[in-house]
Amino acid sequence: MHLELDDAHYRSIGVDIHDWETRLAQATLRGRLIEAEHFRTPADPYKVLQSIAGRVTALRRRMRDYRLEGIGVSVRGLVNSRDGIVERGNNPAWSKIPIRAFLEERLKLPVFVENNVRAAAFAEYHYGDPDVLDAHCLLLVKVDEGIGISMVVEGELYYGQHMAAGEFGQMVIADVGSPARHDRPGCLEKLASDIATCERYRQLDGARRCPARGDVSAAVRRICHLALAGDHAAKRTLQETARYLGIGIANVVWGLDPDAVIIDGAITEAWSLVAPIIADQFPDGREFVNFRNLILRPSALGGQASIRGAAALPFQSLFAAAEHARTGQAAA
Repeated sequence: MHLELDDAHYRSIGVDIHDWETRLAQATLRGRLIEAEHFRTPADPYKVLQSIAGRVTALRRRMRDYRLEGIGVSVRGLVNSRDGIVERGNNPAWSKIPIRAFLEERLKLPVFVENNVRAAAFAEYHYGDPDVLDAHCLLLVKVDEGIGISMVVEGELYYGQHMAAGEFGQMVIADVGSPARHDRPGCLEKLASDIATCERYRQLDGARRCPARGDVSAAVRRICHLALAGDHAAKRTLQETARYLGIGIANVVWGLDPDAVIIDGAITEAWSLVAPIIADQFPDGREFVNFRNLILRPSALGGQASIRGAAALPFQSLFAAAEHARTGQAAA
């Protein structure tokens, strides 16, 4: 473990809101999830929050022997984590949603709200492979219904001026004609997200085995398993997705010069197939220093990065103290 903190008495509750389902779990200081549960995400944001409040209340009754530090919530979209508000979600209903105020009023507990990709990066840095702990710049690439990239710079999440840093999914990487101003069909998200992968597979496979809507990440996991078993359409699908993903990541690496790139998403279920194709989009590191000794690997957290990151949010002050002690000892 990266942190030498006693988690015998500390607990938090993590909540991870996705388009299809919402997950909750009690968590320890070291990121171990306990009593995880999930429910289908309602279309109305306030119904989602009401359901979260009820489930947290029930879970809290079973945690009386522990010190509950608070609730951490991860959610897609442009998130003002300082005020706990979703400024703009991935659909119009999730606009100006005051998650912190709504939940704190009902639960009387501290509530911390974060973009899901930043939450995943936070968890990867603190709970992932030990060799990324000393990374000057860690990139977490989250591939699900969309694509987002978050940065941990010198141990701290990077937010940008408007708390909107990392929207590289909107980066245009292919010329597909003259789209409408706000459509961006050639952007990375439209070419390499789970939704794009499912659509690509439907076209190649004759719409036999990939649903048009629903849990697209589960559908991508099935495509990965089919590809590894030799399904031709599934292999072609993942190869094309991986090529676009690699092009997008390469562009980000050119600009940010990271030590490590971690990919979190269902597509990593076929890592042996997609990793070489992603890496093939990178130039030779012997000639170009941005790519020299660059770490490229799947998430070490088994699809739990966002919820573990959410659960870690109430512990941020403790993590900061431990990080300060660690770096101080290293300097000495």
